[in-house]
Order: sequence, then C-alpha cells, then structure tokens
Amino acid sequence: MSDDLRFPIGRFSFSQPSKPLRAACIARFRDAPGLLRKAVAGLTREQLATPYRPGGWTLAQVVHHLAESDANSYPRLKYALAESTPPTVMVAPQEIWADLPDAKSTEIEASLAMFDGIRGRWVQAWESLSVRDFQRQWRHSTFGLVTVDFLLQQYDWHARHHTAHITACRARSGW
Repeated sequence: MSDDLRFPIGRFSFSQPSKPLRAACIARFRDAPGLLRKAVAGLTREQLATPYRPGGWTLAQVVHHLAESDANSYPRLKYALAESTPPTVMVAPQEIWADLPDAKSTEIEASLAMFDGIRGRWVQAWESLSVRDFQRQWRHSTFGLVTVDFLLQQYDWHARHHTAHITACRARSGW
C-alpha cells in the first residue's frame, strides 16, 4: 500500500504476459466484486458521500465509476476478438460521467450488482481465450495499440486501485 492517496496500490504497469500472470489476473477479476462489497459494507449514506481524498470522488462515485468503467470496457474485449483489424474503441469521459447526478447518488446497490454481473461475464470470457486471443489488438485513444493482455492487466489493476481508495479512506477515517 502506498501513501499516495491518488494511487494507493501504485500506478498501473503492464507486465510481460504469462500463463501464471493471466491466471492470477482472472482470479482477481473473480474476487473483485466480493472485495468491493466488503469494502463498502456497513457504510452510511454520509460515509458514502465522503471523498476518498481531498478533491477526489466520493466513495459512492468510486463504486458507480467501477461499474460504468467495466460496462464501457467489456465491449473492448469483444471488439478486439471480433474485428479483423484492430478497432479503435471509444474511451468514456469518466470525469464528466462522475459529475452527473446519478453518479453522485449514494444509492450504490445497482452499481454493485452491475459490477458483479459484468465481472462474471468477463471471467467467462477470459477463461475461454486462447494464447493467441490474448495477443489480439485494439486501439486506445490514450495508450495507442494495445493487446487483450493489456486490457486484462489494466482492469485487474483498476478494480484493486479503486477498492483500495475505499478501504484506505475507511482506515484513515476509523470506519
């Protein structure tokens, strides 16, 4: 755990793909919804409305963001697998989305259920891929041409990163 409130588990770093690394990432994909639910268990509406750091999103916004980000990113895998040439995939304007009224709601159950469902589908998809499938490519507006392996590692990190925002805020706040 890092002392950097913005990156409590450190910044994302892509590692050389391997069968054991893929298996570990997929296992963490499977575990992520339960860990997120555990991180928010028992929080009050006031606590969910608390920013995880000064100037940061509220804990509820983090939950909504995780669900929306996965919903937006899961199709990237499908496009990368289905298209004959690397597709350019739209990237969500997360800062704008986080400022919309629904993202400011402390009602998080629908987002938790959404995250559960999408992660379940993603695990099924990851487990069905061949080594060659993990090498398929797609184009990201920020990162450029990347592989399905990159997507796996990035979204494994993403869920751990944001869940750590919540657990670190809870620890600092004594909740």
